[in-house]
Amino acid sequence: MVFVLDRHKKPLMPCSEKRARQLLERGRAVVHKIEPFTIRLKYRTTSDSVVQPLRLKLDPGSKTTGMAVVEESDPECGKVVFLGELIHKKGIKMALESRRSLRRGRRNRKTRYRKPRFLNRTRAKGWLPPSLEARVDQTLNATTKLRRLLPIAAISTEHVKFDTQLMENAAINGVEYQQGELLGYEIREYLLEKWGRKCAYCGAENVPLEIEHIIPKIRGGSNRLSNLAIACTPCNQKKNSQTAEEFGFPEIQAQARKPLRDAAMMNATRWRLFERLRETGLPVECGTGARTKMQRLQHRLPKTHYFDACCVGASTPARIDVSTACVAVWTAIGRGKRQMCQTDRYGFPRTHRARERKRYGFQTGDIVHASVWKGKHAGSWRGRVTCRSSGYFDVRDSENRIICSPSHKNCRLVQHGDGWIYGRVG
Repeated sequence: MVFVLDRHKKPLMPCSEKRARQLLERGRAVVHKIEPFTIRLKYRTTSDSVVQPLRLKLDPGSKTTGMAVVEESDPECGKVVFLGELIHKKGIKMALESRRSLRRGRRNRKTRYRKPRFLNRTRAKGWLPPSLEARVDQTLNATTKLRRLLPIAAISTEHVKFDTQLMENAAINGVEYQQGELLGYEIREYLLEKWGRKCAYCGAENVPLEIEHIIPKIRGGSNRLSNLAIACTPCNQKKNSQTAEEFGFPEIQAQARKPLRDAAMMNATRWRLFERLRETGLPVECGTGARTKMQRLQHRLPKTHYFDACCVGASTPARIDVSTACVAVWTAIGRGKRQMCQTDRYGFPRTHRARERKRYGFQTGDIVHASVWKGKHAGSWRGRVTCRSSGYFDVRDSENRIICSPSHKNCRLVQHGDGWIYGRVG
């Protein structure tokens, strides 16, 4: 599937790769963008073309968001013209914590006393942490890109709320569900009753017992009740930083359920995403996760993010025709860091970044065409460039592998980087 624009850069219906190749060979179209590949017709406009109504469907996720564009001209059968996955950027929280530690270290070194200012900071209503706000922004960014490439007339999104308490304890009900399972209990008393007032590992009774993490916090464990156990002092010391499975008790670790971080993230961002989608001016339809699963099973589609997106909302037709053979994979990588201080492997300040990001007319992330005349990498290559002050750049492919390291004199700009990596599967 190839995106098509008219002579005024307005979106038209997509075409097949064969049709796009014919239009380019006959001189009736030109290449508008390399990634994602888009052609622009020289003579046709939207008034001269027939455009069917398209609906963008989203299946939001904490790490991956499914995307699907369905043609709604036939109410009985929906033709899928685009399938894609949006992979959200990672490491935002870690980068912010690194900046914070460097900032605090600099203040401690250069300021003998500074009045505390942690109580006078206000946040706007509806504030979200940057890591969560970034997921909403990336989803809106992908939506804007698709609206520029396809004539989208409506949007459907999954507006789901996860019950984290029920996910952690499926048997909870009644007053315990309404007021919490620790109602009337302290954490220690609750754990003692849960584990029968004996060590969870050796079964020792009538000895001092300690609260112990099944998966240690240093190994990614949390303070959730499902990750806490009661252990005697010798077992706790012997276990040290091992998990329960490594300690020889896999049945205990099985009780530590999957983390609910992803569900909490979706609960926090669902309303913000809905409000931002409504600001586009298009009609927005919401659907539940139960309806999505029911319709996916009815259409006998496999469990993937993009097929879940096809089945979002009540607008899903009785029959779905998946005509596209490939799935677009859009990965958000950002446009670099704001942190000006470079650190060593231990986190200590090492040097400062250059304020000028461009090197010899190129910027890291740009798509270039490199020509290498000799050596083992001799040939013509195309990929994303990593700029260096020496003038010798690294050209990487879609899998972030270095293809060649040519001079800037042998590189030709193809397309400016926009903070995304566009790939496809199939």
